[in-house]
Amino acid sequence: MQRSAKWLAKIKQRSDVNCRLCKRAREQRGASTENLPEEMYGHINSAFCDGMARATTVTAAHHFIRRHLYASIQAVQTPMGKLRFVTPDKESSMSTLCQEEEFEQICCRESLTEKAVDIEKMIVVKEHERERYDFDPTMFFENCFWNRRPDGVVINKDHRTLYILEFKQSTNRNKEFLRVKEDEANKQHRSIIEALRVAAPECLWQGGVVQ
Repeated sequence: MQRSAKWLAKIKQRSDVNCRLCKRAREQRGASTENLPEEMYGHINSAFCDGMARATTVTAAHHFIRRHLYASIQAVQTPMGKLRFVTPDKESSMSTLCQEEEFEQICCRESLTEKAVDIEKMIVVKEHERERYDFDPTMFFENCFWNRRPDGVVINKDHRTLYILEFKQSTNRNKEFLRVKEDEANKQHRSIIEALRVAAPECLWQGGVVQ
């Protein structure tokens, strides 16, 4: 069992007692790492630990709801429907999605990579990603794009439209929660949508985020 920061500080093997899981989780979402809670076993196993709770309970709930909503959307699809659900069972990375026949008809991987890298360069590199960026900036941006995992993808070939599905959860106590979550989804998938719009032949394809 990994020793907590609280214990390591007690035996003089660590200088601070801040929760490393919370710090990593906040860095990944670009939040402030000030006023971190103490890393103790009680905290790690509680719902108040950003790193542990979000990686287990919250993530599991998100996936369960995503699958239910996705199945509900498919259920109302008529036999003559034109929508093609590319990710029916689980999330897939852009690298995997690009191997689907429908994606190959939209644009080639090389063209999409070139456009995506230009867009990824405009996204701020997080501190915990700095080492990988410094090692090979071009490869870093390529990997950022191809590792992106939208909750779902639906394609309508007749209308030449691609939909990125993103399921967000929030408290409705904030009257602005719909706008906030919509902005988060658009920002999260900005590189996918913009790269596809530019790389698609003759710009005949259009795309957007459905949240």
